[in-house]
Amino acid sequence: MKISIATWNVNSVRAHLDAVDRYLSEQAPDVLCLQETKVMDDLFPLEPFRDHGYVHHALFGQKAYHGVAIFARARVPLAKVKRHTWCGVDQARHLSCVLPGGEELHNFYVPAGGDKPDAEANPKFRHKLDFMTEVAAWFKRRKRRNNRFILVGDLNVAPLETDVWNHKQLLRVVSHTPIEVEHMARWYASHDWRDAVRHFIPADEKVYSWWSYRSPDWRKADKGRRLDHIWVTPALGDSLVSAGVAKDVRGYKPASDHAPVVAELNLS
Repeated sequence: MKISIATWNVNSVRAHLDAVDRYLSEQAPDVLCLQETKVMDDLFPLEPFRDHGYVHHALFGQKAYHGVAIFARARVPLAKVKRHTWCGVDQARHLSCVLPGGEELHNFYVPAGGDKPDAEANPKFRHKLDFMTEVAAWFKRRKRRNNRFILVGDLNVAPLETDVWNHKQLLRVVSHTPIEVEHMARWYASHDWRDAVRHFIPADEKVYSWWSYRSPDWRKADKGRRLDHIWVTPALGDSLVSAGVAKDVRGYKPASDHAPVVAELNLS
């Protein structure tokens, strides 16, 4: 079965519902994973998703902050839905489920880490590093050759020099600091993950999924970062058909500062 999976930090689903509606109308992935939904589960606006044929859903939200959700079309029922918490803090940052072929789908929203990349002076940055460390150890313990895992989300780290608009300028900016990149590398190695986007787009080519609201003309300035990712375990490496960033969605009105990242897989 060939399916498309999109991951999108929507930056408040209710504030950007018109953009969500347009995206589902125009691009309609089979599975849509959202981050930073910023809404309690009982207040989540489900009707627009149902109107577009997304009859299956899993929610893990909280008031005003964070939150993740997974939506799927009728042919992709979601089983064994689980909510995960990390570092002893319940911040609605990780939701998982099992797809019809037995693939385990993980939707993450990694802590942003605040403004100062100093783990001693900035508790938010310390939490980000601890979060990645704990998640990496969890996947390493679960590592099996035949595991069919798909990991998506706003991981809030741009690991490669070509994942940011200016490597040297951003080395001391949260999301691209060496210590964050090192933590992500350990997470990436924890299950020998495969980066779906970089499977198709060479590592020497610049790719972004986030552009700041501060730029009045984000497209012209193009000062982006690749914070949103789709990874698969080696057992699914050959299933990848395509992957990339739906950059035009960043230009929708109203806009999230992130664009969806989409991968197509042929799941047998």
